[in-house]
Amino acid sequence: MHESILSALLILAGFIILLGGGELLVRAASALAKAMRISPLVVGLTVVSFATSAPELAVTLQSAWAGAADLAVGNVVGSNIANVLLVLGAAALTAPLVVHRRAVRIDLPLVLAASVALWLLALDGGVGRVDGGLLFAALLVYLVWSIRQGRGEGAVADETTAPHSPWALLGQLALLVLGLLLLAIGARLLVMGAVDIARVLGVDELVIGLTVVAIGTSLPEVATSVIACLRGHRDLAVGNVLGSNLFNILAVLGLGALAAPEIIAISRQTLLVDLPIMIAVVLLCLPLFRGGMALGRRVGALFIVAFALYLAHVTLRATEASLLPVFELVVLSLSLPLLLWSGMVWRRGAGR
Repeated sequence: MHESILSALLILAGFIILLGGGELLVRAASALAKAMRISPLVVGLTVVSFATSAPELAVTLQSAWAGAADLAVGNVVGSNIANVLLVLGAAALTAPLVVHRRAVRIDLPLVLAASVALWLLALDGGVGRVDGGLLFAALLVYLVWSIRQGRGEGAVADETTAPHSPWALLGQLALLVLGLLLLAIGARLLVMGAVDIARVLGVDELVIGLTVVAIGTSLPEVATSVIACLRGHRDLAVGNVLGSNLFNILAVLGLGALAAPEIIAISRQTLLVDLPIMIAVVLLCLPLFRGGMALGRRVGALFIVAFALYLAHVTLRATEASLLPVFELVVLSLSLPLLLWSGMVWRRGAGR
């Protein structure tokens, strides 16, 4: 009983610290974007997304080194699913998200390509050091290209921006680092409390990675994206999600594979179920983003419901519940109208 109360207090403290860290990070990142004449979308795709993915990096590196492959992989896959469904859903519920053309043409297809590449690399049963090196090298190429492109876009958009003093830039960098530290501390406290409660309840390690840890390490993205929407920086919110998913695959799992003493094994369940679901949620975004429509509260609610269904599926699968086949049939039946609607949105966007 005493341990449960302590875990609940850790979760509460972590949530409060997350909000403070997200506020500082958004303020500092938007100020730096203006000062350096880089578009907010690119800042979200790089600086903010990489910073908010620090918890995933820490958890995966620690798990990979300790030989907990299910937790390492489950953290990345679950976080990417949570980023699209939970983070974008929560952000869209806060304020309609209008997707930048660059995100539709370049960044979202890159996220899809990285997701498919991870699945192909995992077909042999794991991700080794060579695979990890390829993934991390791809991130470096993307990072250099993205910053160069972003400087050009930001210069056009902010030609009248006055130059900032070096001290002002250092102050914004300090706020950004402080915000990052608060996000990391808040996420860590949340994960500690949630994992303790899950283990007391006897939850499987893969399930903890796909749900509790994945949601916990995605909370910095939730806090940052929601606060960015409240502050009017909606490009930063979308860029945060797309950049975080790229970083999780290319850097988090790439560095994890390089640091692990042996190959990071991918379970058959992850290969056949969770990785395809991760790819499917990215595919779901393609028609919505391409349609040129604002991702409003209806889409946000749809994403949140889809995420709740995924969590229910993971739980039923872990407990080997007899209701699992019925649940899967119902979900597939409900998905058919969604697929038809997505196809209509895609054709409407293609016809413009």
